[in-house]
Amino acid sequence: MTAAGAHTDPAPKKDRVIVLTGRLAEQSRFPVNPGGAPAQGDRTVFRSVLFDQEGNEVGETGGTCTTTRVADGGAEECVVTYVLPGGQLTVQGMVFGHLVPGPPPSFDNAITGGTGKYDRARGSVHADTIATGTRRFTIDLQR
Repeated sequence: MTAAGAHTDPAPKKDRVIVLTGRLAEQSRFPVNPGGAPAQGDRTVFRSVLFDQEGNEVGETGGTCTTTRVADGGAEECVVTYVLPGGQLTVQGMVFGHLVPGPPPSFDNAITGGTGKYDRARGSVHADTIATGTRRFTIDLQR
């Protein structure tokens, strides 16, 4: 507080943007109704290899997505861990339209935490499909 009683804002948080490319390495599907139509509760488990903008392998992701809605293009809730040099990031959120034919939709998920140099990380991850089995992840870290 200042002498007049007004609050002062702390120093602004520094944002850091990391752009990575993820290539799907493994994926398994666990349908509720094997051989049947998509259903609430269907689950997908996956792992991707991560590359920096120069094409160097820098880490991997591992995660699960569970279908929560099959109507209107579908919706799934995903929990993903990004393993990066110096620590890990945890990310969670919804993906809409995953049952619509064509390339998977873009999505934004929340960074819920991290370890190592990403301890107490917050922010978001924006994902765009750029080729079959390949996504661009724009990680906006806010500390």
